[in-house]
Amino acid sequence: MGRKRRKGGGGNGVLQSLPVLAVVAAMGFDFYATVFVFLDHWIAGGVQSDRGLFHAGVFTWITFMCFFSFFVAAVSDPGSVPANYGPDAENPQKEGTKSRSCEKCDAYKPPRSHHCRVCKRCVLKMDHHCLWINNCVGYSNYKPFLIFVLYAAIGSLYSTVIFFCDLFQTNHDFTMRSTALFYVLSGCLLIFLSLTMSTLLGWHIYLLTKNMTTIEFRGFLRDKWLAEKSGEKYRHRFDIGLRNNITQVLGPNILKWLCPTSLGHLKDGTQFPVSS
Repeated sequence: MGRKRRKGGGGNGVLQSLPVLAVVAAMGFDFYATVFVFLDHWIAGGVQSDRGLFHAGVFTWITFMCFFSFFVAAVSDPGSVPANYGPDAENPQKEGTKSRSCEKCDAYKPPRSHHCRVCKRCVLKMDHHCLWINNCVGYSNYKPFLIFVLYAAIGSLYSTVIFFCDLFQTNHDFTMRSTALFYVLSGCLLIFLSLTMSTLLGWHIYLLTKNMTTIEFRGFLRDKWLAEKSGEKYRHRFDIGLRNNITQVLGPNILKWLCPTSLGHLKDGTQFPVSS
């Protein structure tokens, strides 16, 4: 079977852009409401005071890093399979993994790669296709995606704390329907974002420590159940130890772990070490 050049991909229509705009709008609303409404009303002197300026500065930095990480994850190539990629003829199971063939791309795909039906191509170490960034999350943009989720969770929780401090420690005129409605809707949004982003962060921290993708987790549960049924212990084959699992994604320099553009440690994404 001949191997054709790989196609790039995904739709860029208006419908695909709406979730991205919704995320940007949510970040903008959260920043405005937290700094210029809740914080300004809660602290005497508002954001002009030393205490208010401190909280505003911290929250502004968190919001900036959240947006920047989101932008990097959204515009980055998640990981394209090299056009000339082919399995090692001399050692087809190099480092304990097999290359497979993608019938839709009519090409070989490396271990841990999967075909995305939305992007219409194979993605290296694909985790999932994320509607909210209109992009796949894969080998090359998993780090900025993870950092985005981290800052989104921290920012949501920070904003929620400020919201409740303002709500319970200061007086409000809730006889005005507009004020009452604003606080109700804001509170519901912040609590929802806090729970959602914190849960998502916890999930991806678990995957990071196990060196797994969301797709691989499904197979992991099946393989673990079969192993335990046979009285054996099971370990994910790409789990090479906590420290190595983390540095494989975030990089060896701990000072650059939270920098979404620090990706120099990434290789071609076609081979991965396996546990012994």
